[in-house]
Amino acid sequence: MTAQLLLGPLVRYVDETSATIWVETSEATDVTVSIGQASWLAPTFSAHGKHYALVIVDGLAPGSVSDYQVRLGAEQVWPPADSPFPPSRVATLDPAKPLRMAFGSCRTSVPHNAEGNRTHGVDAMRAYAYDMANNPDSHRHWPDLVLFLGDQVYADETSPAMQDYIEKRRGLEEPPGEELKDFVEYAHLYHLAWSDPANRWLLSTLPSAMIFDDHDVRDDWNTSLTWHEEMNAVPWWHERIVGALASYWVYQHAGNLSPEELAKDPIWQAISSYEGPGEYDATELLDSFAERVDKDPTSYRFSYARDLDQAKLIVIDSRAARVLDPERRAMLDDNEWQWLDGQLRGDFDHLLIGTSLPVLLPPGIHDLESLNEAMAEGAWGDRVGRFGEKVRQAVDLEHWAAFEKSFRQLIGAVVSVARGERGKAPGTITFLSGDVHNSYVTELDRDVPGMTSVVAQAVCSPIRNPLPVHVRALQGGVARGLARPMRALVGRLRKVPKPPYDWSITHGPWFDNNLATLEVDGDSLLLTWDSGKVIGEEYDNPKLHRVAEVRVGRRED
Repeated sequence: MTAQLLLGPLVRYVDETSATIWVETSEATDVTVSIGQASWLAPTFSAHGKHYALVIVDGLAPGSVSDYQVRLGAEQVWPPADSPFPPSRVATLDPAKPLRMAFGSCRTSVPHNAEGNRTHGVDAMRAYAYDMANNPDSHRHWPDLVLFLGDQVYADETSPAMQDYIEKRRGLEEPPGEELKDFVEYAHLYHLAWSDPANRWLLSTLPSAMIFDDHDVRDDWNTSLTWHEEMNAVPWWHERIVGALASYWVYQHAGNLSPEELAKDPIWQAISSYEGPGEYDATELLDSFAERVDKDPTSYRFSYARDLDQAKLIVIDSRAARVLDPERRAMLDDNEWQWLDGQLRGDFDHLLIGTSLPVLLPPGIHDLESLNEAMAEGAWGDRVGRFGEKVRQAVDLEHWAAFEKSFRQLIGAVVSVARGERGKAPGTITFLSGDVHNSYVTELDRDVPGMTSVVAQAVCSPIRNPLPVHVRALQGGVARGLARPMRALVGRLRKVPKPPYDWSITHGPWFDNNLATLEVDGDSLLLTWDSGKVIGEEYDNPKLHRVAEVRVGRRED
């Protein structure tokens, strides 16, 4: 039987001279990527009966834009002969071209019809794809990269299509019911997320970087030690977390790494060095890896960094690397922090810090989460502590503000960069985040002594998973209305530390499904948020609609 292309190709890591391209196939085969007369080949590897390949394409020219084709064995399978979309391409970084990068988070996979749009809104990523496809001559203005900041898949809030698959595979009565059970079910969930033709084309054309958030595993993942202990006591949890982390490495993480980083990765070393008969079966290796990481987060690092010429992008794992022991509670373990601290340096025009969870929340919400952490950790006794833990889990009070020591540590390091104490201060230092199902911009007050960089937080969430209208109104009011009363309350409570610096909301919040884009413009960044709109019944021709445009820049701007 001839191998079929099941998913992909996805263009993942790209720099000035190389790229990696990921695929999933129906069976073991050789995967060849061709550009002109040049070609690069990789054999598939397997996991839980699924087949994958990551092809490393090297020797490309900086700033080049090249159409590519994919073959399985001798048969060309991409692009499809009947594709209505432009050819897929690899565009290497051009040092002379201002960086342009899209970002966002939280995207559910339901049909793109009247019912799907009624319940989940128009998919902003899909609208973005159609806008690109309908304007192929503007490719020099397409993003150099799209950064997905978590919740690409919802393992705990499944769609009817995913539930149909579960029903046929094991039945919905078997725990965990409508939620995902294992690696195989994760594989199907990624198919639902990435197989729509327009989105598939976008992912085959724009390089992508990714990081997980809680719903990639389960709501409130690693919120606290209490949550962790409760989940570990559930019989089906072990298989779930193993499937989540193992599939994350295959579908998301491996493509985040450069060829040089891949060469150092122990999983990739085993896959790429295999010379036996047939393809390498990585099932046991990936499952044992996932078990180990769940027990000991210090054993592996999911965070990574990319040099984007004028800018540096640091992407932080703010889920798996947590320390949950109340005596040492931290967003990042010591190894992770040491790595991040080493990455937080100047000498770039712009420093971009991707973390699924916003660092600079609206001030009132920050103070609420900081207060709740003190309550839950026993500052006013066990009874208040139990109440605080229930509130923490019920309303998701577990962002950087709920890990106050880590928040202060990170902000201190960032201000040090902004003061020029770690190399030349960048024009901007910008946190890029998602998670909260609304978009906004906050900015650190510019009167911090010695600080010459602008420090901002830009949030884009959701791509497709909007809040109900009444919740939007409540959250919008809370974001601005809590600031003064919460700061006054926290100021009177000695057990709740006041943040070391002040910041404020400068734009937002807005609640549309959005995909955001940033573009370097000298010392500043131009950020835009775009949503999709369907006119009449043109569900396969959504239009891109500008929601907001914000400039983040130096003091003189």
